[in-house]
Amino acid sequence: MTNIVLQLSTEEMAKVQSYYASDRVERNAPGVIFAAKLADTAITVYKSGKVMFQGAGAARESARFGTGNPAAKSVSSAKGDALPENFANLSVIGSDETGTGDYFGPVTVAAVYVPADKIELVRELGVKDSKQLIDDYMRKIAPDLMKVCMHSVLTLRNDKYNTLQAKGYSQGKIKAMMHNQALKHVLHKLSPERPDYILIDQFAERGIYYNHIKNEKEIVRENVLFSTKAENLHVAVATASILARYAFLKEMDRLAGTIGFPLQKGASGKVDEMAARILAKHGEAVLKSITKWHFANTEKAKTLLHKKNRD
Repeated sequence: MTNIVLQLSTEEMAKVQSYYASDRVERNAPGVIFAAKLADTAITVYKSGKVMFQGAGAARESARFGTGNPAAKSVSSAKGDALPENFANLSVIGSDETGTGDYFGPVTVAAVYVPADKIELVRELGVKDSKQLIDDYMRKIAPDLMKVCMHSVLTLRNDKYNTLQAKGYSQGKIKAMMHNQALKHVLHKLSPERPDYILIDQFAERGIYYNHIKNEKEIVRENVLFSTKAENLHVAVATASILARYAFLKEMDRLAGTIGFPLQKGASGKVDEMAARILAKHGEAVLKSITKWHFANTEKAKTLLHKKNRD
């Protein structure tokens, strides 16, 4: 996320507050006298005269009040490729994945094309960093996003995931193959039109990513950029993150139907306990069919069950 801080005069601070009056939000933090929230930018005014712009639109919004400190500091906590100027307003295919850290359920990847003329529409539909959204809200907005955005969503179910993992495929390789496939699907739908750029939420360095998919028949390379925290850099990635999560939740619902109760997300001790319960009731084959079998949770569940039977 990009942060830009301006040191403004009292008069200039008043202009900021007036400009964003309709976007004002409550922020009870020390030294804060005003705060506003846009779809891609948070604005915070401090008693000291400093005004902080945070988010993908920080450069755009801070430029409206550039009469402040000429040495205003801009830093980004994201790592990866340097992005072109005004990137947040370009036509971009974004891709992201979810489910990789969850013991139960699939790995899902989504690629989404958001052209420049649909960016505001996508924001109006409620897109922001999916990590700031709850599952129920994503379930609500995902169908509308799928109607207005060209996309590809891939769901790798547990049986196929376990087969690939047993063949020696690392999770990084599996993810890279899925990203490449989803991007190919969107580009084929889009042809002959082309996006300005493709942005992948970075889970591996560029060289490692392309090494993972070096044997694929068709490899997407043109205008591909990588960045961590990419959901904060363009709404296309934020949308992809939401659609990937939506697909993950749908598969978790399906698995819950086969087991008889909702499955715990993540890979915590609660997951171990649930896995042990399923193992005792349904057996190893069923547990394997709904999990990423190589996770440490498998052995922990077996240990819990053994201890329970012994006691």
